Amino acid sequence: MDNAAWGALALALTTLIGVVTWSRARTRGPRTLVRGAGVALLPIAAYLTHTLRLIGRISSAIADWATGFVFSPVVWVGIVVGAVGGLMIFGARWLPGQAKAVTGAQEPKGVAATGSSSEDDELTALLRKHGIS
Repeated sequence: MDNAAWGALALALTTLIGVVTWSRARTRGPRTLVRGAGVALLPIAAYLTHTLRLIGRISSAIADWATGFVFSPVVWVGIVVGAVGGLMIFGARWLPGQAKAVTGAQEPKGVAATGSSSEDDELTALLRKHGIS
C-alpha cells in the first residue's frame, strides 16, 4: 500500500471510532466523549508515526505464517512427530522397571561380574554409616 492508502485507512478508522464515540457519548455523558475522542485520534497518530504501516506489516507476516502453517502437510507431519515424541517421553513413566544399559553381547558363563555389586555394597555401607538409607 502506498502512503495515500495508509492515510485513507487512518482517516476511515478515526471517522468510524468518532461516530461510535458520538453515539455512545449522547447517552453516557462527557467522560465517554473525551475518552472516545482520545481513542479516535490514535489511528491518525499511528499513521503520522508510521506505526500503522508497521502494524500492517506485522499483521501480514502473521497471516502468511498462519496460512503456511495451516495448509502445509509437512508442518502437520512435524506436529504429529512432535506429539508422538512428547507422548513417548512423558508416557515412559508408566512403563515398569528401570532403564538398563544394553551392551549388545552377553558375558560367557563362568566369567566373574564386573564388580559393580561390591561397589554398590560399599556405597550402601558408607551411606548407612552416615545415617542415610
